Amino acid sequence: MFLMIIFDFVLPIVAVSIILFCVILYVTTQPYPNVWRNDEEKFYFNPISGKKEAFPSINDEWSIHLSVIVPAYNEEERLPPMLDECLDYLENRKKSGLTYEVIIVSDGSVDKTVEIAHSYAKKYETVRILALVKNRGKGGAVRLGMQSARGSVLLFADADGATKFADLAKLETSLNEVLNVDYTKNAEKVASEQAIICGSRAHLEEQEIATRSFFRLFLMYGFHFLVWFFCVKGVRDTQCGFKLLTRKSARIIFDVLHVERWAFDVEMLFIAQTLKIPITEVAVNWTEIEGSKLVPIWSWLQMGRDLGLIWLRYKIGAWKLTKPKSS
Repeated sequence: MFLMIIFDFVLPIVAVSIILFCVILYVTTQPYPNVWRNDEEKFYFNPISGKKEAFPSINDEWSIHLSVIVPAYNEEERLPPMLDECLDYLENRKKSGLTYEVIIVSDGSVDKTVEIAHSYAKKYETVRILALVKNRGKGGAVRLGMQSARGSVLLFADADGATKFADLAKLETSLNEVLNVDYTKNAEKVASEQAIICGSRAHLEEQEIATRSFFRLFLMYGFHFLVWFFCVKGVRDTQCGFKLLTRKSARIIFDVLHVERWAFDVEMLFIAQTLKIPITEVAVNWTEIEGSKLVPIWSWLQMGRDLGLIWLRYKIGAWKLTKPKSS
């Protein structure tokens, strides 16, 4: 009797509610992201010339080998060690012909992040600062940095320096294998190809299992399951903040990517897999750095919600993967 009531009354109500929710979601959702950019964010201050200069567009032709995007929100303490390591490595590579830039994207920071970043720009002409007037979230900061870059290939790297920057060489080796060409020798060809190389901490999971609490392990495995179930299969670590993209891949993905908070990596890889952009995963050295911006429970809940909505919005066609050629 009880089961009959469920089948006759409850299930139809649930089904109608789900359909109604999907219809409302479809009608109220914009198919493409509305990327807002303040006029001030279209320029960077060049401390060498003492003038403001316009950022280029990712739709322009490439002009250097590598762009490094560093999203930073209130990173006055962790940013300097990361930049010291990054710039020391890249300056050494510069001697062998590598051309590069580092774009530090201050995501509405209210501490001395911008001031510290400018101190590096005074020493290195390859450093540019994109100071966002308000906080957008890591995904929003990475997007605007990518869309302001000049490189044939583009890397985004976390400001905490958790990943050793020298591991860029591992990502480059994988990129060369995927495309069968070295981007430092044929940057034009690589810029027009598609590939994403993901730094990965998956090989460190055994160590994490031994040190993390049961609750944090539950959250970790729960998140991995949701990522696999809703969005991305075949990538063990979607969240490592060390990813290398070709110029064409970055242009396509960040033009249609919607999520601007922590789950943006997942949507990025979901788009790439759906569009059949080659993705590889490379083990990198990684050290947990104090000062994480993630609030354990709330951030995991937010990401879990975002994963379900990413899947649903694309599934019902509320979000579109590619813009019409005429737009």
